Order: sequence, then C-alpha cells, then structure tokens
Amino acid sequence: MIRTFLLAGAAAVALAPAAHADALIDNVNGMTMDANGKVIRFTGLLLTPDGKVSKLLKSGDKRPEKLDWRSDMKGRVLLPGFVDAHGHVFAQGYRALELDLSDTTSLADAQTKIAAYARANPEKRWITGGGWNQEVWKLGRFPTSADLDAALGDRPVWLARADGHASWANSAALRAAGVTSKSVSPAGGRIEGGVFVDAAQSLIDKVVPQPLPRDMSQAFLAAQKILLRYGVTATADMGTSVEEWLAYRRLGDAGSLRVRIMSYGMGVDTAVKVAGAGPTPWLYNDRLRMGGIKLYEDGALGSRGAWLKQPYADAPGQSGAGFMADDVIRNLMVRAAMDNFQVAVHAIGDKANAEVLSAIEDISDSYKGDRRWRIEHAQIVDPADLPRFAKDNVIASMQPTHETSDWRMAEARLGPARLRGAYAWNAMLQSGARLAFGSDFPVEKPDPFAGWAAAFTRQDAAGEPFGGWQPDERITREQAWWALTAGGAWAGFAEDKFGRLAAGQRADFIIVDRDPLLASPTELRATKVLQTWIGGQKEYEAN
Repeated sequence: MIRTFLLAGAAAVALAPAAHADALIDNVNGMTMDANGKVIRFTGLLLTPDGKVSKLLKSGDKRPEKLDWRSDMKGRVLLPGFVDAHGHVFAQGYRALELDLSDTTSLADAQTKIAAYARANPEKRWITGGGWNQEVWKLGRFPTSADLDAALGDRPVWLARADGHASWANSAALRAAGVTSKSVSPAGGRIEGGVFVDAAQSLIDKVVPQPLPRDMSQAFLAAQKILLRYGVTATADMGTSVEEWLAYRRLGDAGSLRVRIMSYGMGVDTAVKVAGAGPTPWLYNDRLRMGGIKLYEDGALGSRGAWLKQPYADAPGQSGAGFMADDVIRNLMVRAAMDNFQVAVHAIGDKANAEVLSAIEDISDSYKGDRRWRIEHAQIVDPADLPRFAKDNVIASMQPTHETSDWRMAEARLGPARLRGAYAWNAMLQSGARLAFGSDFPVEKPDPFAGWAAAFTRQDAAGEPFGGWQPDERITREQAWWALTAGGAWAGFAEDKFGRLAAGQRADFIIVDRDPLLASPTELRATKVLQTWIGGQKEYEAN
C-alpha cells in the first residue's frame, strides 16, 4: 500500500516542470505582501533554478527571452501558499484513515456510524478514531461507556474528542485496560462516565495497538494530500514524537516529503533525542526542521480541562487544572532555552495563560535574544494579562475557526463577565503582540479560507451570530492574511525562507479561482485551490 503511494508521488513529480530550471510563471493576477504587510500585486513570477523567487514582474516589465520553461496561468489568481501555525500532521492522517465522527450531529448519528464502520472493518481488533463533540450533539453531558456499548460491545472502541483532550471508551476497552470503578485518574486528568479527560487517557492508551512504521507513512501521505488540496504549503507540527520524526526522515529520504514541516518536539526529551544540543538544520531543501519543543499547561475548554482563575459557570465545582507545577514548567523552559530550542506552550484558560506569561517573565532576563516564545491557543485571557504578551514578545498562536465553533460553548462555560478576553485577536494586535494563525487540524479542518473569513467577520459559515461574536475583536482582511502566511512563518523562524513571495523566498504558491481580497466572506469560504506549487514545482492540481 505504501509503495503504491510512493510510486504515485514519484509519477506526479515526473509530470511537473523541472524545478531546477530558469522559469517564469506568467500572466497571473498575483498578490502577496511585503515585509511590512503591504499588499503587492504582480503579473509574473520569475524563478531561479533551485526553486526560489528571483523577481516579481509587473505588466510593463520585460520578460526574459531565454527560459527553460514558462507556464501561462491565463490571468488566474496567484497567492503565496498558506502557513498553518499550529497543526497535528499525523493525527490528521489517522483521522482520514480511521473512524471520523467530526460530521456527526447527534449521539444516535455517531452510534450508527460506529456500528457501520465496525461492520465494514471486521479485521480491526480495536476501533479507533475520533472527532466527536457532545456540544454539537447537544447532549448536555459526556457520552457514557453504555452509550458506546450500544453501538459496539464485542470489540474495544477508543475514540478521541474533537479537541484531542478527552477520549471515549466502551466496556471492552475498559476491560482490556483493567480499568474499573475503583481506578484512580492520574494528576492532570479525570474520568467522567466513559470519557477520560487529559492525563486520564493514558489509562487506556497504554493498551491501544500502536501504529507501525508503514501505518505512519500512510498517515503522513494522507495528511499531506489534504494539506496540498487546501493550499497549505507549510505547517508547524505541534508535538512531534521520536517515531513521527523518524517517519518524516524516511519519507524525506524517499523524496515523498512535499509540505514544509516546522517540527516542535513533544517535550524536551524528544527534542534532545532527535536534535541533540540544539535545533536541527533545515533538511530536504527547507522541508523539515525541528526547532522547538511543545509543552502543555492545561487542557481544553470543551472538556472543562482548561485552567481558569474562577470556576466554570456551568460547572461551579470545576476550574480545570494545570498540568505542571510552577517550578516544573520553568525548569523545562530553561532546559529548552539553554540549547536554543524555541518554546511553544499550550494554554487555553486564563489561569494557564497567566502562569505561562509569568514563567516567561521569570526566565527572560536570563535568556535574552530572539526567543520568540509562543503560547498556543491563548483562547481565554484575562484582559489584565493581554499587555504581557507584547511586553515579552510572546507570539499568540491562535486559530480563528475555534472561535466560530466554540462561541456558544464559551458563553456557557464562562458566563458573560469573562468573555472580554476570549479569542481576543484584535486586542492582541492592539497591545503590540504578534499573531500567528493556524487551524489546529484535525480539531478543525485545515482550511485557511474558512479561518481567513472568520478572522474579519467573527461569524461562522452560516453567518452566525449576526454582526459577529464579540465584534470588537475582528481584525482586517489583510491582518488575517498576514497571520495565515508570513505570521506563521515568522513564528517558526522561517521568515527568510517562505511565507511571502519575494526575491530569495522559496517559490511556494497557489492558484485559486477568485480574488480573495475582493470576495465576500461567503465567496472567500468557497474559494477553490486549483494548483499548489512548492519550491517552484507543481504538487497538486484540482480535477
């Protein structure tokens, strides 16, 4: 199966124009941004033999007479490829290959889909997958093991919630793991019915069959295909394991790595095992680098694992929890900074964000220079803490489509008094902080056009809520575009390589069916990627 994927990839490369040639992408309605975020339009893109941009050409500029090849785009729109600042590459691939419940709208709908999947895959000892969301189901509670047994009881089932911070087990899975009503959840987790939140997932994970190397290769290739289809040419992979890094290297050696991967190791130990005493160099023509580490300070809002300063409005006895003691997270951040690894910390609740900001303040005096500390998600921030992002040059790595998916839930979880610092993109910018936008795929689809529209409307695909949710937090169309391209590259120390189209940058671009700067929000969401090019080579073309 994997060999078939690899051969198919090789065939696609053979059909594309040779990258190592002087080339011209001509007759385009081209647009990009300069280093200051100003929109630049052009009609031709001159490429160097090594797949970089040589020059942007305007309509009156003379075209070179001697070229190895030229591609006439017939006036179509050309944009820089998108840079997703926060994703989970292998998880996206597994979601595509396993049971996907992200489109289910009720518990009954999910049960039907689970049973059908099990019938279609009798050879699978465990049924795994995910994407369920009890909020979308309007269930008013977590699903139980009995709910899952009703769909499938004779084989273990283990299904991750949409955010990945909780998983749902049936009774067969509980028996396989030796979990009973007397089992105690580890610190940083809890068991609620048949759902295991955050650290409690380890109780079941330890007995779930792990993917083989060939499974990992297949998952990556599936994810890469999806990213290319959406026009994503580079992504941060947040939480790469050693095994996943080895899969990247195998695929890179085989010439099958197309999308650029800014890898953040899952914890300090992973980064040290992979990279040694500092970030790796860029490999495979700037397609792979481990430059940082990923840490977790709390869980997610949907599973009430986000760490809040005050209890949840809809669960007064709960405030979430921090995953690490103050001295532990500081020690890990110092250990990473000593070897010049970038630090990216997951923090969703206002208490978690405040604690990470305090840790950064405490160690910044000792570890100066261009550190580019990152807080991933920064969803619920106490307004009093917003200026602290700019003070220590902390990047707010946020996901616009989380707001459009979560706003009803956020109102229920927080109550009206604590919404002012929720998904606060404009307040972040106004405070002087830098934004980097992503999707957190597969939690959300890696669709940059949906994120782009959400960022300047604060509305979902149905146009709700009217006028936008917390509309003061809208940002401009251009600010959102920057955060989805150059902002993501800058957040990964890759701004000199990709994220814009300028002389010396890698020629990573997409051809789309409309001008996104003139499209309505509905039209923007409907944008179709016609071609995706990476390093001056066509890697995807729509049917």
